[in-house]
Amino acid sequence: MGEQATSRPDTRTWVTGSEFERIYGPVRPWTPAQARDVLDGIDVPWWVAGGWAIEAFTGVARPHEDIDLSVFRRDLPALRTFLEPRFHLWAASDEGLLHLAPGRAMPEHAGQVWVREHALAPWSCEFVVNQDLDGRWQSKRDPSFSAPLEDVTWERDGVRYLAPELALSHKVATGRPKDDDDLAAALPLLSPRQRDFLADFVRTHAPEHPWRARLDAAT
Repeated sequence: MGEQATSRPDTRTWVTGSEFERIYGPVRPWTPAQARDVLDGIDVPWWVAGGWAIEAFTGVARPHEDIDLSVFRRDLPALRTFLEPRFHLWAASDEGLLHLAPGRAMPEHAGQVWVREHALAPWSCEFVVNQDLDGRWQSKRDPSFSAPLEDVTWERDGVRYLAPELALSHKVATGRPKDDDDLAAALPLLSPRQRDFLADFVRTHAPEHPWRARLDAAT
């Protein structure tokens, strides 16, 4: 949300800013604290990924066009039950948007749920649907990697955030200036284990990526 792929990931172009709003409508994203307040009382885990997760880790503020929240796919029914009395939910995928009216099944191919109060309201957030492997968090970028959720997230002020090395690994595929800024802010603060993980990820999954030289120099 705020940035939407117009085609399959290997050939995608990104729609941003005013162009996005002309197509999909305005976005006024929650902050992590606002998301915490809205989701107070839900009985399934959720966490913040993307740029907000990096900002929480580094303390370096930057503008955010959206907020990426995540839940396990298995917990979608509970999330929908919690949000539907107050919000309209939409399934988002490369095939477009589908209104998730109460009782309508979430399409298997859809990987996001967009949230707004009603048709005339701006979008508030998107939930990225994360698979689990026998209850363990599973990486979308590398399905061979899984771990207990508590090992790949951390908490502050009642908000759970994706670990910075994993948030950055999701940014390898996008190549946007703000992703470079996030790496620059986070790299000096990563532990040796976190730097090694990210460097190994780039070597394995994107060996020609511009980040590789910076990460190799830091490990």
